[in-house]
Amino acid sequence: MAPMEIARVIAEHIPQIDYLGKVEVVRPGYINFTLDDGWVAEQVEAILAAGEAYGDLDLGRGKRVQVEFVSANPTGPLTIGSGRNAVLGDVLANVLSAAGYDVQREYYINDAGTQMELFKETLYARYAQALGRDEPIPERGYRGFYMVEMGRQIAEEFGEKFLKMPRGEAIKAIGEIGLNKMLRNIKEDLEAMGVRYDNWFSESSLYKSGLFKEVLGLLEERGYVDEREGAVWFTSTELGESKDNVIVRSSGEPTYFASDIAYHYEKFMKRGFDWVIDVWGADHQGHVPRMKAVMRALGLDPERLTLIIYQLVTLRRGGEVVRLSKRSGEIITLREVIDEVGSDAVRFFLLARAADSQMDFDLDLAKEQSAENPVYYIQYAHARIASILRYAQEQGLDPAGGDVSLLRHPMELSLIRKMLLLPEIVEQVALELAPHHLAYYAQELASAFHLFYRDCRVVSSDPADAELSKARLKLARAAKIVLAKTLHLMGMTAPERM
Repeated sequence: MAPMEIARVIAEHIPQIDYLGKVEVVRPGYINFTLDDGWVAEQVEAILAAGEAYGDLDLGRGKRVQVEFVSANPTGPLTIGSGRNAVLGDVLANVLSAAGYDVQREYYINDAGTQMELFKETLYARYAQALGRDEPIPERGYRGFYMVEMGRQIAEEFGEKFLKMPRGEAIKAIGEIGLNKMLRNIKEDLEAMGVRYDNWFSESSLYKSGLFKEVLGLLEERGYVDEREGAVWFTSTELGESKDNVIVRSSGEPTYFASDIAYHYEKFMKRGFDWVIDVWGADHQGHVPRMKAVMRALGLDPERLTLIIYQLVTLRRGGEVVRLSKRSGEIITLREVIDEVGSDAVRFFLLARAADSQMDFDLDLAKEQSAENPVYYIQYAHARIASILRYAQEQGLDPAGGDVSLLRHPMELSLIRKMLLLPEIVEQVALELAPHHLAYYAQELASAFHLFYRDCRVVSSDPADAELSKARLKLARAAKIVLAKTLHLMGMTAPERM
């Protein structure tokens, strides 16, 4: 049969459904479905009835998911790159929760290994220097100004206490103070972005608890450990990897990879997560296949571990790349960017592109209060709705009893159709782990509202339009719910006034 004839036969068998307005056969053999305008208008009531739960799904059915993100070494302040990690992880956790998953947010503290030892030794040197002692910093130590400042603070607080102790003991004690200070700063920076964690997991606990030895023994039993050149190797090649990987160096020191093996064993086997999502920077791309190999070696389905790799962020001001801090002449910290443009702008701009795309962050645009700035444009839509609702209340106009079947204007129906997409967006983000779709949707939703506001007077002074005003007020309230839900999923505020 010809495609047009097949399409006609199918179209004749489509039953009459309340939401279906029209079924149309068009060349060269398409069947177009159009939603019924009356049904579309009725969905305003459904959104109002759902309230803040609108857009929530039962996709995950309570499946236990851990999202581990940021996890930057506590040896320095967070950068804008860490900010991108934070936003990706936090928004994913928000959306997965809305999609019916039982989500735990975790920060993995790298408080063991070479970098932490260098941090402790550097801080001890800066402390001693602050007290006038000629103490060199380690060759590969941390040379940032923040270490000088922290050494000075410890000198002011404790005086010469640590100079009178054996050097090794003093380095350890000062290192603990420094680690706690850095973690406090990291927590404060993340909280300034609205990011909070359910759990902070210490790398060193993997060794203190004996878990690493337990996991190493398990891998030996399974035949995935080999000793050569004085080191202990994970024989990844037996699992399809191109090369084996060192677990314990010839010095006896475990590698970062060793910690990762034990840590992921702990997540799946000890705490019983069904699914683990790690958000890692582009420099970790090469770690992905070997972590999948580890899953197979531990007898776990590699699909239960998802590794999201995000690309770098470039800061720009007036078209020029910004590399150095105005305050210290060094790298720009995440906190400086938050202080300059605000948490909402930081979150939106870092979310606006897919994780695997490199990103330019325009500081000037992020501060602009105009429709050119997407953050302002979206939040202004919410504030405008709040203003309309306040005005209606002042005029004594109560939308209760409003008949939404009066909503027939193309801009009214276009706005409702856009609002009806939120559950699909939540599902898409949850399935693809691609939170940038929310940023695009938020702009489209705000645009639909601004166009509705331009073409449809919501509160009319003409008594003859009172019923239509009530219906439009219901639509405005529903739009406010959907806009606020979208903003909150992105971890942003929904302002009542601007």
